[in-house]
Amino acid sequence: MSPRDAILSRLGGTATIGAIDSEAAALLIAPERPRVDPARLEETFLAMLTLPSVAATVDRIASLDDLPHAVARYLAAQSLPPRLCVPPDPRVAAGDWSTMTLHEQVAPDENAVLAFARCGVAETGSLVFETSPKAPMLPNFLALHHIVVVPRIVAQLEDAMLGGLQPRAHYWVTGVSGTTDIEGTYVRGAHGPRFLHVVLVD
Repeated sequence: MSPRDAILSRLGGTATIGAIDSEAAALLIAPERPRVDPARLEETFLAMLTLPSVAATVDRIASLDDLPHAVARYLAAQSLPPRLCVPPDPRVAAGDWSTMTLHEQVAPDENAVLAFARCGVAETGSLVFETSPKAPMLPNFLALHHIVVVPRIVAQLEDAMLGGLQPRAHYWVTGVSGTTDIEGTYVRGAHGPRFLHVVLVD
């Protein structure tokens, strides 16, 4: 029997129909995906962020007052100058950035950009951003280093959309940009930032 005949015989047989029914019934026994334990949101989120496929580094601060120091510490660790592209967000203006040079206009070869996520998603390690006049989208895709402040963590993807007025657009980031299009070799930063640094606010 040829491979083609074997496939057609399997598709037309009653045994295949029974197998499909069994597989469908098995899918209903347990949830399609496991629920995230609400008591372990941060632990789950951090575990996802540090997977090789996401490849993020993480810092934690007590409040936004500590953000300038956390950013300066990261830039110094990466041997980068104390220059940062920031969004026109009032949360930036509230901090003491006297040791750094800030600018809002992003350059095509920007070293580092700061952004505020709407939230982090423990289920996938994703960061959820929303567009607004104080949160331009373009800087998040041009910089080499993407420094993201995460004010809260939700359990599942659907939880990120709950509550309040919704912006015109959301965009979701899970890890750094990468591709294997170039001779099958994984290359980071091909379509966006090469490094992702997440700052959690307690």
